[in-house]
Amino acid sequence: MTTTSIKRTEEPRKLQLTGGSTYTISLPKTWILQNQLKKKSSLRIRLEDDGSLSVRSSELPKKETSHEAYIQVSQQEDEDALVRKTVSAYLVGYNILHVKAQRGQQLSSKQRSVLKAFARNLLVGTEIMIDTPEELTLQVLLSYPELSVESALRRMAIITTSMHKDTIASLQKLDHSLAKDVMATDDEVDRFNMYIVRQLKMAIQSRTTIKEIGLANARDCLGYRLVTKSVERTADHAVKIAENVLLMKKKLDDNTLEKVAEMSAIAISMFERAIEALFKRDYEAAEDSIERTKDILALEKEAIAASHKIDIEEAASLRLIIESVRRTAEYAADITEIVLNLTVESVITN
Repeated sequence: MTTTSIKRTEEPRKLQLTGGSTYTISLPKTWILQNQLKKKSSLRIRLEDDGSLSVRSSELPKKETSHEAYIQVSQQEDEDALVRKTVSAYLVGYNILHVKAQRGQQLSSKQRSVLKAFARNLLVGTEIMIDTPEELTLQVLLSYPELSVESALRRMAIITTSMHKDTIASLQKLDHSLAKDVMATDDEVDRFNMYIVRQLKMAIQSRTTIKEIGLANARDCLGYRLVTKSVERTADHAVKIAENVLLMKKKLDDNTLEKVAEMSAIAISMFERAIEALFKRDYEAAEDSIERTKDILALEKEAIAASHKIDIEEAASLRLIIESVRRTAEYAADITEIVLNLTVESVITN
């Protein structure tokens, strides 16, 4: 359809039968005129997932889209603000990002180093193409088929699961080195999070792109966006556990560690099952997973009771760790509810 402003009203049409076997329907004259069509003009008709048909003139030029973004920067601009601008341009789908100093100025060495480190560590499929005092240009080289949304989300979930298990192991052993490793791994989760958000934002604007990124429809885009956010928050809580482990000076007693470990095992099991239910589109598996929320609440009470018996210096950190484990279970339940919404048709009979 044309990109010019068209009043969106429905016009009734009757299906005609011509020649005994061919069905035809007339098109609105206003649309014909606006698109400058004439007799024997070529049209493209596409069957959509909802059963509707879309009609487009083959002679219409494709909508011009800009794939390059130009970000003007002054030497006084804060590095964090510069990163936020770059992230915004990346997320909305620009493939080439030109970060340029204002006329007569240069990018500061700190601005360049912060932006280069950010691009290398957090922007999936992005390479630095130009690096001069006046300009830093980033180009996104990764295309949809090379890394689908599902593949990126699966990798993101695997890393998050590993982070959570490692951070509980660091608590059990009071291993500060392992806790620091968990915190460093969070960048990997953030990389995939931003990549998925970028793909979903672009897909919402095009039904064709939805297919290219490996999803079925716009509802899947919304569901995957919410799931991705919950996975990212789950990783954040693994980092919070690691941060509190670093504050602890003495190893906890075996009984307390057992309660926290048992609670954690259920929480991360819920998380893993919720993600697998999403990929398998399994309503029943999602329903089974969400039932375990009750077990988490019971174990949380036992773990908190155990925290009263340890030194006050360790108690505050332990309670925050327990809270993060509970939040992990809650995010798993959130993911499960999204899966239920996406797959409810499988258990509904007409």
